[in-house]
Amino acid sequence: MAYRTANYTAFYVKEPFNESNLGAYATPDFIYYNQLRAWKAKDSSFPFIDAHAKTYNVRDDSAWETLKQRLHARLDVSKNIILFLSENTKNSRALHEEIDYGINTKGLPVIVIYPGLMENSDVVDQFGIKQTVKTLWNKLPVFKLSMGKVATLHIPYKQTLITRALNDPDLTVQKMTKSDQYYFRF
Repeated sequence: MAYRTANYTAFYVKEPFNESNLGAYATPDFIYYNQLRAWKAKDSSFPFIDAHAKTYNVRDDSAWETLKQRLHARLDVSKNIILFLSENTKNSRALHEEIDYGINTKGLPVIVIYPGLMENSDVVDQFGIKQTVKTLWNKLPVFKLSMGKVATLHIPYKQTLITRALNDPDLTVQKMTKSDQYYFRF
């Protein structure tokens, strides 16, 4: 059995994708993932353990079955999923597979980060999660339909809140809190 210590980061990139292609670094959701890696490189105490670094890289010319096996291998060693959900997100085959396998097969809790939103008040108000956030869920139907099966935390793109979420043991598969939608109170 694999140790489940990593954070699996799910984000949309145009397919086919190759990280070594300079165009990848201009892909908005990929940039947010790279920011997590940069925060970790700058401060080793930043609680991000990159599941993508735990297996071989996937090439843009990889067959779908090879890509799917690598995605599954990374999710198999993960304790949760970090999902970047933005206006740029599209329902790609890879992103659908990551969320479907991660939630419905592995039971991984999800930390949803909304890059276009910078403050907690952009995500929630006194009535709960805002409609603007719920509308983003439509971009990824498998997530919208499956998120009720696991604990799901919805947060803005703010390093202090991301750090807090990554440090929360209730957002790991080992100690997951009750399946529900969560957010930080403002």
